[in-house]
Amino acid sequence: QVQLVESGGGLVQPGGSLRLSCAASGNIRSIYVMGWYRQAPGKQREFVANLKTHPDNPGGGITAYATSVKGRFTISRDNAKNTVTLQMNGLKPEDTAVYYCNTNYRDWGQGTQVTVSS
Repeated sequence: QVQLVESGGGLVQPGGSLRLSCAASGNIRSIYVMGWYRQAPGKQREFVANLKTHPDNPGGGITAYATSVKGRFTISRDNAKNTVTLQMNGLKPEDTAVYYCNTNYRDWGQGTQVTVSS
């Protein structure tokens, strides 16, 4: 099992930026993919971005993004600190949601609220 704690959410105006962080603890060595999902009120949880590592290249990673955030959001991982970060630029009102960190498509954090509003 992996425990995850998110931070960095808040209120931002349209066009602004936020940086979300997720700290992982527990069975760190089992992690091969870390990602972010989000859930807006009345909607299903949806994929935002993830980063997969390969045993032959633990320092690198393959990233994937939802079409709606591609070019605006950037996911990165700090293996030394066991954290994954989501840099969100050009935020839009439709990005408003609770953002959840996820590892291995199984373990979830408690979520952090992001609100984009003027």
